[in-house]
Amino acid sequence: LDALNSSPYKNLSVCMFLFVSDPRVKGWLLLENYTPTFIFSVLYLLIVWLGPKYMRNKQPFSCRGILVVYNLGLTLLSLYMFYELVTGVWEGGYNFFCQDTHSGGEADMKIIRVLWWYYFSKLIEFMDTFFFILRKNNHQITVLHVYHHATMLNIWWFVMNWVPCGHSYFGATLNSFIHVLMYSYYGLSAVPAMRPYLWWKKYITQGQLTQFVLTIFQTSCGVVWPCAFPQGWLYFQISYMISLIILFTNFYIQTYNKKASSRRKEYQNGSTATVNGYTNSFSSLENNVKQRKQRKD
Repeated sequence: LDALNSSPYKNLSVCMFLFVSDPRVKGWLLLENYTPTFIFSVLYLLIVWLGPKYMRNKQPFSCRGILVVYNLGLTLLSLYMFYELVTGVWEGGYNFFCQDTHSGGEADMKIIRVLWWYYFSKLIEFMDTFFFILRKNNHQITVLHVYHHATMLNIWWFVMNWVPCGHSYFGATLNSFIHVLMYSYYGLSAVPAMRPYLWWKKYITQGQLTQFVLTIFQTSCGVVWPCAFPQGWLYFQISYMISLIILFTNFYIQTYNKKASSRRKEYQNGSTATVNGYTNSFSSLENNVKQRKQRKD
């Protein structure tokens, strides 16, 4: 190893690292070869491009029943992953500041098994976009949405092959917790009777931004107090988290700050209030009464 790390073999060792995966995941579903993950990602982008064109002159699908089941399933899967990651980290005595990939004993294998499900969940989550297309909610297919979904599956293929445990646990743990809140919200919002009681969507986005900041902090600890975890991955994760903070912050401003300002103007002008795409029922009722009076006159 010392010979490989010294010149002129240093570049050779880097190339070997790029093509040699962690033997603990050898033969696991979808991890043996990058090709399936790449194909799934290309198909996803093609559907994002062609799907709205196909649906342009068609009636939107309701998908209400399957949305409830889908979101409930992802809520339970996220809860399972969060619980297993927390208990695995506790059992392995993981170091918050920097944890390598080979010192946690059996707990490392527990983390690896759970993180495979985390990787696989990113493939399942492509359905988020497909439901938007089927329901013709194309305004929700933003650059942020497509970027996040398309990149996560690919990033986690490489994580699972090269750093499938150790310091990789932190971001996945936080994200699993956020997804418990997020998919439970989406599942409930698929039921019209529940929509008036769903007030915490804004705070889910705040939670997502908080997790990115916390992940940057925890990842930076591995840079300041290094261990055997590859430094290149730490720098990459920091860069990726920064890109998400920029995109999510822009989404938050566009969605909530500008919407609040718009609502204030509408209220001042006496226009109908709209919240999350659903018209306020009392305002609608008032307008209907006025219209009926006008017709009688």
